[in-house]
Amino acid sequence: MSPRRSILKALSLCALTLLTACGPAAAPAATTGSDGATPLRVGYFPNLTHSQALIGLARGDFREALGNDVSIEATSFNAGPAVIEALFAGAIDLAYIGPNPAINGYVKSRGEALRIVAGATSGGAAFVVRPEAGINGPDDLAGKKLATPQLGGTQDVALRNYIVTHGLKTVENGGDVEIVPTDNSQTLDLFRQGMIDGAWVPEPWASRLVVEGGGAIFIDERDLWPNGDFVTTHIIVSTAFLEAHPDIIRNWLRAHVAITQWELEHPDEAKAAVNAEIERITGRKLPDAVLEQAWTRLRVTWDPIAPSLTTAAESAFTAGFLNEKPDLTGIYDLTLLNEVLVEAGQPALAP
Repeated sequence: MSPRRSILKALSLCALTLLTACGPAAAPAATTGSDGATPLRVGYFPNLTHSQALIGLARGDFREALGNDVSIEATSFNAGPAVIEALFAGAIDLAYIGPNPAINGYVKSRGEALRIVAGATSGGAAFVVRPEAGINGPDDLAGKKLATPQLGGTQDVALRNYIVTHGLKTVENGGDVEIVPTDNSQTLDLFRQGMIDGAWVPEPWASRLVVEGGGAIFIDERDLWPNGDFVTTHIIVSTAFLEAHPDIIRNWLRAHVAITQWELEHPDEAKAAVNAEIERITGRKLPDAVLEQAWTRLRVTWDPIAPSLTTAAESAFTAGFLNEKPDLTGIYDLTLLNEVLVEAGQPALAP
């Protein structure tokens, strides 16, 4: 059996089923609620790489942009595959999410379920290791136990691709590198206890592993990409909702672009606002040392950085999550974003 087939067989009983169990049908468009308002179900993570969602929901930017005819129902998630499951089930209309879950959702639905309508963040992910684990190069990962936020998520695919391309194998594929998809907060605890040797995670968790867990950056993921630029987070929308309510998505993107501009112009205030919302959701505020370090590794943007998505798809294929290299033609719909950008005096993006 080929390595790729072995991976798929081993993973078929695991959380990858989240992406397939709900079937390929696109989520239905939201209906008008009992109060006459159209509900917009939004998914996001309490991560720095989802800063526009955190700021806009907390300050009311999206509420103001959408008006009283739309009710926002926001839900925080831990990682992308669960968001795609929710979208397939019709429980989510719009989400801030990483590239690999978006690719999986698009492929599993045969291009029907979702569209990427804007970018959100570039960078903001790293592979952190315990100094005591003796990991100084790829070969040192043999026999190690590593964590990622969730099976099939963006950092999970990045780690598995890194392992495969350096000639190593995971345990489920007959090798000795163990990858344990783990909730980020549990990852920090396991890291401190010496029960895992490293983790590929988004910010602020990478910096928390360094500052609070005594870890060291083994790979700043920016170093693996041309000019250090790659999509970490973008906005996806259910195709059915996008077609039924383009005005709602346009108004959301107006707020998204305005928040992004504000963050770029007011980084200190942006960091404080994001940290306050992370504290509200998780019950703990990020230490200043974590926040400052993490912020330097990411860049907010409305550009989805489309070229990096193709590479991410190839990585998912290499890691065994896709049977063949996917055709992503049609995954982007930047029409509304470009309308908003022109209104704001910004250059439109290539379709």
